Amino acid sequence: MLRRNFLAFGGAGLALARNAAKPETRQAAVETCGCSFVPQAASIGAFEHLQSGLKVTGMKVFGVSLTPTSDRPYVFVKLETNQGLVGWGEGTLEGKAGAAIACIQDFHDFVVGSDPMQVEHTWQSMYVHSFYRAGPVMGSAISAIDQALWDIRGKALGMPVHRLLGGPFDPRGVRGYYHADGVRTREGLVRLRGTAIERGVSCFKTGLPTYYEWIERRKKIGAAVQWMQMLREALGPDIDIAIDFHAKTSPSVASILVKEAEPLNLLFIEEPCPPENAGAMAKIARRSTTPIATGERLVAHYGCRELIEMGIVDILQTDINHVGGITGLWKVSRMAAVSGISMAPHACEGPIGGLATLQVNAAMPNFVVQEICGQIDPGPADKVWEEWLGFPAMRMVDGRFPLSQKPGLGFELSEASLAKYPFGGTRPMARVFHEDGSVAEW
Repeated sequence: MLRRNFLAFGGAGLALARNAAKPETRQAAVETCGCSFVPQAASIGAFEHLQSGLKVTGMKVFGVSLTPTSDRPYVFVKLETNQGLVGWGEGTLEGKAGAAIACIQDFHDFVVGSDPMQVEHTWQSMYVHSFYRAGPVMGSAISAIDQALWDIRGKALGMPVHRLLGGPFDPRGVRGYYHADGVRTREGLVRLRGTAIERGVSCFKTGLPTYYEWIERRKKIGAAVQWMQMLREALGPDIDIAIDFHAKTSPSVASILVKEAEPLNLLFIEEPCPPENAGAMAKIARRSTTPIATGERLVAHYGCRELIEMGIVDILQTDINHVGGITGLWKVSRMAAVSGISMAPHACEGPIGGLATLQVNAAMPNFVVQEICGQIDPGPADKVWEEWLGFPAMRMVDGRFPLSQKPGLGFELSEASLAKYPFGGTRPMARVFHEDGSVAEW
């Protein structure tokens, strides 16, 4: 809802309150709580003299399924303006695509008619005026719209977003890592190391080999330790390794594993327990000298506050498609920087969010490394992205993602290019269970 419309409704609410004693208006008064229609401090025309002349005139939302059964169909938004500039953003939400699409559409009146240059104002309005604080659905919707607004902003000013944010911090580009999932033998890891050295890739991440009970048998813990040791031995001392626990482990199991992993000099251990359990995370962190990373499931900078204030994480991994877009990721990075915490953002969805996060990374002095859920050799999704965008999006060159110098987010995308992959509907994410049938964390 536009601010002026909100004020107009507010005036109507006050009038109803004044007439509450009249019999003919008593029913209307009963139906309102009276809490939302309060006097506003700002006048109706507060921003009239500050308008850029740009107006958002249309918003389109696209669900895009690379495969009919994908649990993470891409959710893209396109904003159109009165001057022909368009902005693209992404709000892909694993397992909840339909909800994210609907939530973006719910924000239509917050966006259409607004000045796209007032990114922070629009972000605040979407977050605050929704009243209930954002979870992953609303966070993803805000993220998509915010990215599109920044895309327009950069195009209007003729600058890439990373320059608008004060970057680049490193002219060589953005350091990244690929996943080593699917490589489970020593021989395979040795071959991976050779390919990495040849292509300048200096970092990989992989996960633990199975799922774990709250209190686990020594045999299972021993197998996890042996797996981590084999990774280090096969990949060698010059390649950074991160291990994603993916919250599969209880505080008790994680505490054992992080202690055993100390001699391996890992880059970080990710999500040793669910990120909302700050007390458990603190317990694990106290037992480890290996950096602890978490945050991909957190929304907005408010969601990171407790972890930052308690000083129990070394690296935050908030995702630009969920945390609140470029604005949200930038706020988290600033809060983290003043507290001596680094950033290694998560990006395991589509290419728009991936390219957007590179823009923010490039301006972060506390940036470490960027995740992309891809392998060292391009897969089917990489080929589709190149088909859409005309270049190999989110593929590293000598271990770094190149930075586009084009205005905005640095790409153009046509609606027609998406039509080949129509929305296949929402599909649930994997449901994992222990041997006794109980729900397993994953």
